[in-house]
Amino acid sequence: MSDWKKQFESEHSLLLKGLKNIGLDVNEEQQDLLMRYLAMFVKWNKAYNLSAIRDPKAMVTLHLLDSLVVAPHFKGSHVLDVGTGGGLPGIPLAILFPQTRFTLLDSAGKKIRFLFQVINELGLKNVEVQNVRVEAFEPPVKFDVIISRAFASVQDFVSCSGHLLTEGGAFWAMKGQKPVDELSEIQKHYIVANFTPLVVPGLDAERCLIQLQPLNSER
Repeated sequence: MSDWKKQFESEHSLLLKGLKNIGLDVNEEQQDLLMRYLAMFVKWNKAYNLSAIRDPKAMVTLHLLDSLVVAPHFKGSHVLDVGTGGGLPGIPLAILFPQTRFTLLDSAGKKIRFLFQVINELGLKNVEVQNVRVEAFEPPVKFDVIISRAFASVQDFVSCSGHLLTEGGAFWAMKGQKPVDELSEIQKHYIVANFTPLVVPGLDAERCLIQLQPLNSER
């Protein structure tokens, strides 16, 4: 029996209900990985302050489901999660898409130490982490999807990480309300390829996914 089953049984039920509402078919192994990740997050959060959210049930909604709500729209083979923090949305997405390579980037060393532990304990072969500022990151291979969740403004997101996007790639900005002012700031250089309203089960707040591409790129 996995360590989480006694302590987080109700959180597991909440996760399953949310995944069903999103329309995701998640196998038992992936469910176990998601719950083990949650258990680690709860434990490490007490010492490492990974998140201001302390209640495990709230973490299911505001961390796991809020990350996985983009999964029905997901595509990409080499993904960068900028400002990943405690691994959101990168870790939940990597669990659901084991054939996709994920790089999780954050400048906070304590969060990177947590992520190393997550990767090792969960055996996530498709994930690597980088402890560096995005402006200074120079990987050997660029990314076809660069995603962020609540990372600064759209302008800062694309300007800081633009050098990491491969030709034909796209930025995925996960936001709350549609950031009309932010988008108007970048319209000379980028186009909104897709705008998708999102509904996070159990969350009474607006969410959206904005997919952006450089004006000279088509996909």
